[in-house]
Amino acid sequence: MLIRPERTRIYQNHHFDSTRWDYFEARDDDIVVATSYKAGTTWTQAIVAHLLFPDGNLPAALAEMSPWLDMRIMPLEVVLNRLKAQKHRRFIKTHLPLDGMFYSRKIKYLYIARDARDVFMSLWNHYKSMKDEFFILMNMLPGRVGNELPRPPADIHTFWRNWITRGSFEWEADGWPYWSHLSNVQSWWNFRHLPNIQLFHYNDMLKDTEHEIRRMATFLEIEVPANAWASIIKAVSFTEMKRQGELYAPGGGHFWKGGAQTFLHKGTNGRWHDVLSDEELALYNVACERALSCECREWLENGSLI
Repeated sequence: MLIRPERTRIYQNHHFDSTRWDYFEARDDDIVVATSYKAGTTWTQAIVAHLLFPDGNLPAALAEMSPWLDMRIMPLEVVLNRLKAQKHRRFIKTHLPLDGMFYSRKIKYLYIARDARDVFMSLWNHYKSMKDEFFILMNMLPGRVGNELPRPPADIHTFWRNWITRGSFEWEADGWPYWSHLSNVQSWWNFRHLPNIQLFHYNDMLKDTEHEIRRMATFLEIEVPANAWASIIKAVSFTEMKRQGELYAPGGGHFWKGGAQTFLHKGTNGRWHDVLSDEELALYNVACERALSCECREWLENGSLI
């Protein structure tokens, strides 16, 4: 086992470019919020924002406060200059696996995971609700490496078969046309022993939100006034975040049909039970056996503190 993470791969596609982190100048108190996708990224960013600003007066929309650095839509110079100008403690978003990610022992990394089947259901809503403008931007923006992001199929079952059996990178075997959720989780799981990497599970965050938020605050060494906890818990509830969706959804939700209300869809688990057949779940088992250790799979499917 490696003692510390190393960047051994470059991830570039229609969405992101891992080499953008080469130009990042870290501060000792930086925070990175990491997920594969659709696993509680925006929720966790909102939690960190409200921990840092417990009075609820956020200085900017969430995506501006906490930019997705590896996302290639926003010019890198703009993102870096905005980060450089921030006076508050910075928290940056990434969807990269750890083998393609910038790592520093001084930075704290929050990694949030979710059962792949729940991720899939959320991703399907996300994918099929994208506006034409988003596909044009992803595919026509200069600098794209690899294939275009295709339009979603008409049928969820076609999407499932492609997503769970095809890879977008030669070293991945699932996740098409995005990237592998399973390999992403395993890459971070392998380094859960490091003191500056803390893993959280979407199930646990749903089950006992306050406990998990307090665990995040402890890990990040953020002291929260006792009288602020109730307002923080309320502010990051799904109901309240959806009510203020434009503040939290990337781009205010403008890239999705139905806007921020579509992006912040349901936030629930288990919807796959009524959708995926036994045959389709057999494909999931094959993918898990290929990409995940037994211990990691157990945690990914069930959560619970590690």
